[in-house]
Formats: sequence, C-alpha cells, structure tokens
Amino acid sequence: MSRSLGILWAERGHNVFWGSRDPNKAKSVAELADHKTQGGTNDEAAEFGDVIFYSVRGIKPSVVLSSIDHLTGKVILDCNNRDIPEGFTYGPLMAESLAEKLAADIPKAHVVKAFNAMAQEVFELSPQPLTEHQVSVYICSDHPGAKQTAMVLAGEIGFNPVDCGPLRSARLLESLGDFIRFMIGGMNLGPYATISVKILPDALQQRLGGRQPSS
Repeated sequence: MSRSLGILWAERGHNVFWGSRDPNKAKSVAELADHKTQGGTNDEAAEFGDVIFYSVRGIKPSVVLSSIDHLTGKVILDCNNRDIPEGFTYGPLMAESLAEKLAADIPKAHVVKAFNAMAQEVFELSPQPLTEHQVSVYICSDHPGAKQTAMVLAGEIGFNPVDCGPLRSARLLESLGDFIRFMIGGMNLGPYATISVKILPDALQQRLGGRQPSS
C-alpha cells in the first residue's frame, strides 16, 4: 500500500521518503520508484514528511520510532485493518478502532483513517479509470485540516474522497474494510472489487407514494 501510493504521489510531484526497519529495503523501493524519492530509517521518514502514511499494523509508533515527537503536528494516514479470521468469521463491531488506538499513542499528531477499503491492486488503475468509475475513498478524522489534506491527496490520484466525519467513524470504516476483503477473497470477486457511494438524481415522480412516517 505505502509503496504504491508513494509512487503515485511522487509521479504528481510530491517529495516522498520511504522508511523501514531495514534502511536498505526502503532505499531499494526509492530506486524502483525513481522520481527523486528517498529511503532510509523510520525515524528519518518521520522527520522528513509533513504527511505520514502509517502502514505498520498492530505496532504503535512509540515502538517503531525512537521518539513520537517526530510526529508532532503531522498528518498520519492510517490504512490498517484487523487480521482476517479463518473463514472470514469476523466478530462484532469493535469498541475501539485501530485508528483510535493509533491516535491515543500519538496525541500530538493528527490521525486520519483512509485507504483501508480496497486492495492495493486498485492503485494500478490511477488515475483515469478511478475517476471514470467514481471509486470512493472513505476518510475520517477529528482534525478538519488533516482530513482535508487526505481528501486532496486522494483526489489527486483519481479517487472520489468521501468525508465520513470524526475519527470515531473509523470503527465503521474498518468494518467496511472487513466486508470488502470478504467480497474480494471469500466471494472471489477479486482485488479490483470496490465499494463506492454515488448520489443518484431525485426521482421525477413519486409513483410509489414516497416515504411515509412510521408508527
């Protein structure tokens, strides 16, 4: 996910720096991506970026980085979902999302949930087919400026960004991530299956009587 999105944003003129526990691995990704991208340690990446794409699932930044102060005031894009259980037998809606747990670990950063409801293969279609099919990226955050930054970045590469409100909505978005992965793998629709919100035009006539108040 981070490699694919990083390449797309680099193609659009953004300065991109990949971080890894193995700096040589990050540097090899930069060589593959070209566009003057860079690679190094996780600390170097955290210090470099104004927007951090955090794709480390289940490990807090306080463990990954030497200091979470590197993330102060920065936009953190969280794309992570929970593990897929055997047979796609997911439990109930989570009491706390992965994004909320992430935000609790880095209170001085601005966490945004985004890009968790699709497979990475979809990024290969950027930008024109994504725009033509109005493929949605669902985005939520408690910080309006950070949310807007994520929506702009999504739009730049062809997606239709959908504002999903505060970070609490990540509980719903992570369940949406569970569902699309079930459809991709459990129902064999394949990695190019997506879920999008489209607003239809109003009906010209209410032949069915319209919405009625319930008792």
